[in-house]
Amino acid sequence: MPFPYQRLRRLRQNEGFRRLVRETVLTPSDLILPLFAIGGTNVKNPIESMPGQYQLSPDNIVKTARQVVELGIPAVILFGIPDGKDATGSGAYATDGIVQQSVTLIKETLPDLLVITDVCLCEYTDHGHCGVVAGQTVDNDATLALLAKTAVSHARAGADMVAPSDMMDGRVAAIRNALDDDGFKHTPIMAYAAKYCSSYYGPFRSAVDSAPKFGDRRTYQMDPANSDEALREVALDIEEGADIIMVKPALAFLDIIRRVRETVDLPVAAYNVSGEYAMIKAADQLGWLDGRQVMLETLTAIKRAGADMILTYFALEAATILNG
Repeated sequence: MPFPYQRLRRLRQNEGFRRLVRETVLTPSDLILPLFAIGGTNVKNPIESMPGQYQLSPDNIVKTARQVVELGIPAVILFGIPDGKDATGSGAYATDGIVQQSVTLIKETLPDLLVITDVCLCEYTDHGHCGVVAGQTVDNDATLALLAKTAVSHARAGADMVAPSDMMDGRVAAIRNALDDDGFKHTPIMAYAAKYCSSYYGPFRSAVDSAPKFGDRRTYQMDPANSDEALREVALDIEEGADIIMVKPALAFLDIIRRVRETVDLPVAAYNVSGEYAMIKAADQLGWLDGRQVMLETLTAIKRAGADMILTYFALEAATILNG
């Protein structure tokens, strides 16, 4: 029915109407907080390129995790910054590795908080690549065993879920088989299924000193120009045993989130990455935009596109606002 009988503004005239007909509702339960674990005690190193984010020692990881629980956020995901790095990233699968220590301490203190661990080697290798290097290339098949070993070590430490982010072919199946063989058949895998080779990762790489020392990651992370390929990656990870699939980054790839959501019936995660966070924080500090409102608009857009859960450095700030 045309104007003047149909007036769409009728249901926008006050907040009560707007809340009543709102299609997408963002809640703290949609969020997962990434945390950076580093050795020591009472360490809280500010990350310059990510205002409000820190490298945290395990004791401070637990303090932040308490805030997460109090705000109703269901999960955290841990990234490790080891004391030393080597060619095979041995700190990733060390029994006393920094992620393993942090997982155990969180689960001892806050057993109901879901602890997810990032499974990759880039934070632990001296060359900065996500796998074992042979010459100037990453050896896909040689890397699989180390990724599986890392995932098992995280599960033994108490991780509730593992999240491989390396983009090696076949890594989900390798991890699934290793977990099952070690008695962790109930430990789910959140696969970084469509992870693009993106410049939005810059602040994260500074935070964990993981920029490649040579070349780049284009031979294993996806070309940002591709969309159909994302669906092939997702399908393969599901076939190999993924329980949740992820699109990363989120904001510049909302179309991919939507295509994945319309294609699969598994839970879909999206990673609101460090560069997306840093841009909003920087513009807010300069007074160029309202950081609080842009944050909420961004997170709502990611959920509206089809994400069931959002990994975001905004989690504590957003949850505080959403809780009123």
